[in-house]
Amino acid sequence: MRKNLGVKTYLCPQPALVIASYNEDKSVNAMVAAWGSVSDSNQVAIYVAKSHKTIPNILASKAFTVSMANEKNIQAIDYLGITSGNKVADKFSKSGLTAIQSEFVNAPLIQELPLALECKFISYDEESELLLGEIVNVSADESALEENGKLSMEKLAPVCYDPAGHGYYLLGKRVGNAFSDGKALQ
Repeated sequence: MRKNLGVKTYLCPQPALVIASYNEDKSVNAMVAAWGSVSDSNQVAIYVAKSHKTIPNILASKAFTVSMANEKNIQAIDYLGITSGNKVADKFSKSGLTAIQSEFVNAPLIQELPLALECKFISYDEESELLLGEIVNVSADESALEENGKLSMEKLAPVCYDPAGHGYYLLGKRVGNAFSDGKALQ
């Protein structure tokens, strides 16, 4: 039997995305967002409230990075998600994470997070709060790659957010083969 739950944001999985940018003083700022996805072959779309410090940073620098959270850094990631850059200026340094400059955009890469989309700002709609970025490079730590250089979901082991139970869940177990398993029913 099914039970009606009403209007909820229960589309799963919701990635735990870490958006990094530079503050006016060139210090690093990072926040966590769950409402994001790729929206084209070279574009990312993330809903980010304009009240976040991240938005004026991105509007000024015209760049940002988007990293996938991982299990090893969940405490630091959650801290970045619950702490406002408008209230705690050095929240990134308090997280214990470290950053390096992207080679491709004017934004920081977070060293401890093994995958990052390096993005140029495309647009931000203040009414819908939709941020669009052009992916100009994807960088990955070798620890998240197969021997052939391709990204491994199992090695990356990204974390997603559970909006119903307010938990973080580990992804990574392969359960099927896309564009192949369904052929048995053709």
